[in-house]
Parts: sequence; structure tokens; C-alpha cells
Amino acid sequence: MTEPFHEPACSGSRCRSNLIRRFGEAVQKRRSGLGISQEELAERADLHRTYVADIERGARNPTLLTIKKLARGLGVSSSALLSEEK
Repeated sequence: MTEPFHEPACSGSRCRSNLIRRFGEAVQKRRSGLGISQEELAERADLHRTYVADIERGARNPTLLTIKKLARGLGVSSSALLSEEK
């Protein structure tokens, strides 16, 4: 009898980069759904446009304060934005 296949546990930098990438995708999806540009979201969130672009690409690891600003700019709660990345 063989044991069922188990994926290796998510650990280290690979896990962090996947989480950051999925969060960026959630931000981009919300922003696109609102029909606003990265520049408009950056203005609403009091962030620089290139920083918003980096977050959407998964190139930046946003702080809790930045997540709160993005959520406010998107008109949702921080928890709603975070839960969307799943």
C-alpha cells in the first residue's frame, strides 16, 4: 500500500513570495473592477504610483499600514482585501 502524495509544506521565501504575489493580484483585481488606474489608486491611498505597480506585480512586501491605505483607496476593509488573496 502506497502513501498518498503530499505536497511539501510551504516554507521560506517561496511561501512568502507566493503570498505577496497573490495579494498583489487581489489588489489589481479590485482596482480593475473599479475601473481605476494605478495612478488613481495611488492618489486615493496616498501612495506613489510605482509603489502600487510594484505591489500588483508582487515585487513589494507591503506593511500593515500600506495594506490599510490600499484597502481604503479601494473602498473595502483590510480584512476583505486580505481574504481575497486566498
